[in-house]
Amino acid sequence: MPMVEYTPDTLPELTEERRKELAKLDALPADQIDTSDIPELTDEQWAGAVRGRFYRPIKQQITARLDTDVLAWLKAGGQGYQTRMNAILRRAMMAELGRRG
Repeated sequence: MPMVEYTPDTLPELTEERRKELAKLDALPADQIDTSDIPELTDEQWAGAVRGRFYRPIKQQITARLDTDVLAWLKAGGQGYQTRMNAILRRAMMAELGRRG
């Protein structure tokens, strides 16, 4: 089977027929989708993978009131306390949503 590559400029128009086909695929459970033409990635291929490498969430500036001891603990870790605070909150959010972050 020949390899097909698209760029945003060369993507074909999304027809109504194709939309219906994609909707049917979307409704299928993952274990019923035929992926036999896609080789499994090996552990070696995953070794260099970086989670979230291209994901950059939009930041929003806020004012928050923290307990003094909590802020002191965050700042005791040195520069980057706001990043650590965001990471702690993200882990809590992901845990509550039942996902791993």
